[in-house]
Amino acid sequence: MTESPLGGNNPLHYSVMSDEVLEALNLQEEGTYLDCTFGRGGYSKGVLDALGTTKIIALDRDATAQEAASEFKAHYADRFSFLPVCFDQMAEVIAEGEKLDGIMFDLGVSSPQLDRPERGFSFRFEGPLDMRMGIDGITAADVVNTYDEKELADLIYLYGEEKKSRIVAKAIVMDRQEKPFETTTELAGLLRRIIPKSKDGIDPATRTFQALRIHVNDELGQLERALEASLTLLKPGGRLVVVSFHSLEDRIVKKFMVKHSKKEAVNRYVPEVRGTSSEQPVLKLVSRRAVLPKAEEVKENPRSRSAKLRVAEYLG
Repeated sequence: MTESPLGGNNPLHYSVMSDEVLEALNLQEEGTYLDCTFGRGGYSKGVLDALGTTKIIALDRDATAQEAASEFKAHYADRFSFLPVCFDQMAEVIAEGEKLDGIMFDLGVSSPQLDRPERGFSFRFEGPLDMRMGIDGITAADVVNTYDEKELADLIYLYGEEKKSRIVAKAIVMDRQEKPFETTTELAGLLRRIIPKSKDGIDPATRTFQALRIHVNDELGQLERALEASLTLLKPGGRLVVVSFHSLEDRIVKKFMVKHSKKEAVNRYVPEVRGTSSEQPVLKLVSRRAVLPKAEEVKENPRSRSAKLRVAEYLG
């Protein structure tokens, strides 16, 4: 593998399961690949360096990703292009008629986003209660300060899988009457007061922060739309590779891949219409089970412990 001057191995730019992702893509000479979550370019760097003839189209709505993209463009020239959009817009921004050899997703929030207090993603640092991956739309502060108690409880339960969502919502509504929530530490402090620490050591603020982030960024809706769009862009034999970090994402990915890899069942109670046939599969599962990170990686980077990799091949 050719070394580049880019910081793909910098701990701040850690790409989870990078070796497994590159293997799953089944890289082809002169192949074109879509990196839907460019971040700091860890996966893109791996693809571009692996064969020396591959091309990358990278997407990312996070404005801070553009700086890294500029460095990539200077180094890789025409082999690399970057578009500052969310991945559910892929079908709109890829050139008409262009087909891809692989599409990869690294879902969730990135380490650089978590480690920058001003982004408001982390309960470990004080920062504005923002959580937006882009620059538009509502913030987490807007949600906690304006949604009614039922709306808050429902989204915290649905997106955070927080069993105490009703208690959390009631406490938020009561506290904001005295003073609106403005910072991550204000909200985290409330959550730590009302939710007991779990035996596994997970911070009591984790699930509520996850729920707010997913809601603010419409992460699950965008994932569903992007997966459907991927079927219109892959070449036959092209790979769809997704790394997810929590059960809600993984459930969507698994359901999508299984749905499109099986022949649609015929309902024996519904009369068959002459001349019609059930839908044929368009995907083939490369691995029936999710691939998990190796123990050494989890030890080196604890944030990888919840990662799951799923791979499917487009049949056409």
